[in-house]
Amino acid sequence: MRADVHMHCIFSSDSDAAPEGMILGAIEKGLEVICFTDHYDKDNMDWGQEDIFNPEEYFRVLNPLREKYKERIDVRIGVEIGLQPHLAPYYGRFVKKYPFDLVIGSVHSVKRTDIAFGTLLRAHTDEEVYRMTLEETLEDVRLDGSFDVLGHLDYVVRYGREKEAGYSYKKYADLIDEILRELVSRGKGLELNMAGLKYGLPFAHPHPDVLKRYKELGGEIITVGADGHKPEHIAYDFNKVSDILKEAGFLYYAEFRERQPFFKRLA
Repeated sequence: MRADVHMHCIFSSDSDAAPEGMILGAIEKGLEVICFTDHYDKDNMDWGQEDIFNPEEYFRVLNPLREKYKERIDVRIGVEIGLQPHLAPYYGRFVKKYPFDLVIGSVHSVKRTDIAFGTLLRAHTDEEVYRMTLEETLEDVRLDGSFDVLGHLDYVVRYGREKEAGYSYKKYADLIDEILRELVSRGKGLELNMAGLKYGLPFAHPHPDVLKRYKELGGEIITVGADGHKPEHIAYDFNKVSDILKEAGFLYYAEFRERQPFFKRLA
């Protein structure tokens, strides 16, 4: 596995990693391609200040580093936008203004509150919040065409009281199938996010049954990221990636450049 296309640095509020440190960490791990995808969570105020960065500063810092290390690693510049239904028009304008290589659309907030902040899970059961999250994810993918790949589907399971004990593809197949059908019909990809394993779940995001169903419904675009916020988390458990994807029926994964997927055969 040569590419980690989901990582964060100081431009994300939950990381204090220097961009150059992330690049050097990726080189040390033998990667050939990385993509910075820092958080741009418009209207997410639960943690204090709005969870966004200055895009002009982002490119001003990252472009020289891309040039500096171009003989050693291919550094690409993307973004992880925090999907919310009311933000679809905003993101449609936003992503057109900047030369991103990859736009990951992720659901971090439901009912305008951050899942990780815990408000919803304190007020509702796991099942209620899991279903709420999938319902809103479906609404997001129907309304917002600005992203290339849907990030860490079933991320909410990390934060449940019982985590994976109350979750399965079969239990939520009605909603998950509709989400996957929307992705396929719109030519959108699905991310394999290895951070599920890092956070103690027995699966990466999404669950293998979800990956398999995406393939059955005609999905072909799979990107792979560790969702690292520090150098030591780059390429986390990447030794498991090929087996996970092959067992779901995939022979290829995708890397994006200038918002276009390029397919690479799995080892």
